[in-house]
Amino acid sequence: MGIDRRENMAKKVAVIGAGNVGATCAYFVAKSNIADVTLVDVVEGMPQAKADDFSHTAPSTGFARTVAGTNDYAEIAGADVVVHTAGIPRKPGMDRMDLLKTNVGIAQTAGKNIAHYAPNAVVIAVANPLDIISMVLLRETQFPSRRVVGMAGILDSTRFQYFIAEKLGVLPADVQAMVLGGHGDSMVPLPSYTSVAGVPVKELLDKATIEQLIERTRKGGGEIVSYLKTGSAFYAPAASAARMAEAVVTGRKRYCPASAYLDGEFGYQGIYLGVPIVLGSGGVERIIELPLSQQEKADLDTSAEHVRDGVKTLDSIDTSG
Repeated sequence: MGIDRRENMAKKVAVIGAGNVGATCAYFVAKSNIADVTLVDVVEGMPQAKADDFSHTAPSTGFARTVAGTNDYAEIAGADVVVHTAGIPRKPGMDRMDLLKTNVGIAQTAGKNIAHYAPNAVVIAVANPLDIISMVLLRETQFPSRRVVGMAGILDSTRFQYFIAEKLGVLPADVQAMVLGGHGDSMVPLPSYTSVAGVPVKELLDKATIEQLIERTRKGGGEIVSYLKTGSAFYAPAASAARMAEAVVTGRKRYCPASAYLDGEFGYQGIYLGVPIVLGSGGVERIIELPLSQQEKADLDTSAEHVRDGVKTLDSIDTSG
């Protein structure tokens, strides 16, 4: 089904952070022709340069949307979606939680500006530690929780899909996978909800191989960090965030795992955690409570506890000023 261009003429996506993830996300959104894009960063000249460079690809790529770069948060006014990517990246040996203190401050500033200039936007959190940054953005914007969602499971699931496809020698698009939990080493890939062209993955791979792929999925981001030394993954996170932005802008109901605020779902209260959702024009339109095995629920409990620990650290930072 094609995109109705008339419905999307006035649509706008703002991307906060013009580093690798933000700039690549902006490019994916622009290339999809679903919305105009505003790229925001505190570094003078960088978002402007990247926006101009993107614009010059229009004759080659066929996109016909406006891409603007700015250092002024006021330019996000009217955005339907704000993708928050700003923050320092992980370095080798650094856990996502190590990023907390610096990236919380950045997110607090962004959240205040989003609330002021784009009060009707759906916010997609991408910066790490993602589940905690989602909470910061919720608190600072004071938006309904359904309008602040974290890009987590959709990225982790695509990694799981790719590793399975690579092992089987099949097209990655033929693999459907589900990864729940916090966006970190405690994430919970679910083989029971993973299939290849409708065939359960457990019928195609033995248990030991599946466990190896699960572990590689958990370490997938760190694997890239170890190669880059001074940066982290950006193509896959950017593509995942762009897919989420597209679901909001077009109003298509995308069923995907994402970090959503839980108010009793799966037995958890007051935290962001990766769960299956329906994502549409209003943000998180529905949370799907899948039945889990005893082991899957125990693993999810462990992941939720990691996120709670992060929230406790966040609260101590906020209290100490």
